[in-house]
Amino acid sequence: MKLKKNRFLRKQLSLFLFLLIGCAAFAQNPKPFVIPELKEWKGKSGEFVPGGQAKVVCDAKNKDVLRVACAFAADYEQMFGKKLEVVSGKASEGDFVLKLKKDKQLGKEGYAISVAKEVTATAPTATGLYWSTRTLLQMSEQHAERALPKGALRDYPDYGLRGFMMDCGRKFIPMNYLKDLVKIMSYYKLNTLQVHLNDNGFKQYWSHDWDKTYSAFRLECDTYPGLTARDGYYTKKEFVDFQKDAAAQFVEIIPEIDAPAHTLAFTQYKPEIGSKEYGMDHLDLFNPETYRFMDGLFKEYLEGENPVFCGEKVHIGTDEYSNKDQKVVEKFREFTDRYIKLVESYGKQACVWGALTHANGETKVKSDNVIMGAWYNGYAEPKEMVKQGYKLISIPDGFLYIVPAAGYYYDYLNTSFLYKEWTPAHVGKEVFQEKDPAILGGMFAVWNDHVGNGISVKDIHHRTFPALQTLAVKMWTGANPTMDFAEFDVKRLALSEGPAVNLLGRIGNEPKVVYEAAAVTPGMELPYAEIGYGYTISFDIEAADEAKGTELFRSPNAVVYLSDPVSGRWGFARDGYLNSFEYRLYNGEKAHIEISGDQNETVMKVNGKVVSELKKKTLYFNEGKDKMSYVQTLVFPLEKAGQFKSKIQNLKVYNYRVK
Repeated sequence: MKLKKNRFLRKQLSLFLFLLIGCAAFAQNPKPFVIPELKEWKGKSGEFVPGGQAKVVCDAKNKDVLRVACAFAADYEQMFGKKLEVVSGKASEGDFVLKLKKDKQLGKEGYAISVAKEVTATAPTATGLYWSTRTLLQMSEQHAERALPKGALRDYPDYGLRGFMMDCGRKFIPMNYLKDLVKIMSYYKLNTLQVHLNDNGFKQYWSHDWDKTYSAFRLECDTYPGLTARDGYYTKKEFVDFQKDAAAQFVEIIPEIDAPAHTLAFTQYKPEIGSKEYGMDHLDLFNPETYRFMDGLFKEYLEGENPVFCGEKVHIGTDEYSNKDQKVVEKFREFTDRYIKLVESYGKQACVWGALTHANGETKVKSDNVIMGAWYNGYAEPKEMVKQGYKLISIPDGFLYIVPAAGYYYDYLNTSFLYKEWTPAHVGKEVFQEKDPAILGGMFAVWNDHVGNGISVKDIHHRTFPALQTLAVKMWTGANPTMDFAEFDVKRLALSEGPAVNLLGRIGNEPKVVYEAAAVTPGMELPYAEIGYGYTISFDIEAADEAKGTELFRSPNAVVYLSDPVSGRWGFARDGYLNSFEYRLYNGEKAHIEISGDQNETVMKVNGKVVSELKKKTLYFNEGKDKMSYVQTLVFPLEKAGQFKSKIQNLKVYNYRVK
């Protein structure tokens, strides 16, 4: 009896193990993590591993498809070091297949991917096909062997316009950064970058004198020689190339010339067109010369068969003009209507900032086929603007404005709130139905209001990137992502910024020493250009007399000095700002140095003791009546050692702050 019972138990156990193994074999793969989150996923069992001779198979006769395939192959090689040949013909196991296929449900930007023995991506348009390759790259980078989970997905955006606006007027943003920014946006399926080309600082920081107040117009200009900013600008050729390069990555550049307010760069150049009543950052709307000037400016960039503004849209500004006098309001409305129609006369679609509730009046302003940035409901009540015929970009200031280190709006966006609560349907307190056709999509913005506050492009990017990842989800996936924010906020950190882009200066994923050298010799080149926030650099030094300007390390973005060019103390420079540690070593002195930094401060220790903490400080103006925060941060340069005399040994680079 006992023997029969044991046999029965063994049979039951065998059956259980058989079923367990069978279930495991046929377990469905969970939805892959990508940004933005996939709309539809049907998991299968197993995984796809690209073959040793994996190819990208496409219809090479179709130029648009071929261009997408070549871009995918190039990005794949940059990211993973594996070359994929682009070919026509029949696919083999381990290949990638890209092809156009009609599918009304996917719309203009949707796509489908089947992961089986080969990976097949299809889309109704080249745009959707390109977005499918961004998904494949994100999925691939999360597995050491670039394996993909088998299954099928369909993906499509809730909103057609998904973007970002950068204020390049108050702070010059170098072209190489803008190009990398486009790569990042494209990687996360954001498709619109608005470039704010002119603006000015606040006059209280320049003794309340408009003539002294900082202003800039960032484009090369032949019509008005001398108008272009001397401290940083884009040539017309490089701006054209930039727009075309962005378009190849399915990102549209919207150039913005902001008028009739925010125009100090124009009135400093031509004072007679400035408003004596409302301030020289306002154009005089009653002076005919104002219109001759602005007509000439727009003409330079819009006329001809190959205009400088070569995209479909042009932004004419029109925000924050005074409304104290109704005559001025009517003239403002006339100005707005004039330049909408001027832009349209050159075959472009006009974009404006929302201002027509603030500037309510009788003068008609064209609304048909005009896009309005709905940024503050007191300036433009959203539903009234829709009623008047405008299509809206949702860019509410109370949710989506970053103003670095200003103390108002956001220094860093509240990404938790945005992920849980916001979509483009939320225009301030006004809430539309999701996917309302009047809402084209959404944007967020960086405004560099406080000129001279020490903020670097690296600081701007550190604020922008987490917002970009978060809002990419909310503008594509929409109101109901399935992953909770805490998990998303951890997983997003594992993804690259984009193919061959590392603006954050991340080295390694686990906290450790990421580089060390027994000695650092003059002119030595290191394998890393820089290391981003949350780092410590340590080394031993035997000091020599160093001439002013002697560098320890430099990269394209920053320099660290053993003897800075002004004071001869240790210090660093980036973005035109020089910061001093107010410490120096004299000939023959020996010390152990540690320099650490994050997004808030840069700290120097000598022999374990803090000698300098460069934190945010306050600058005072007008006998203390006005103030501004000043930031002293450093993404540490590592690319090349300077020509120093000192002896430096035992260099260690940590990707975390050593306590």
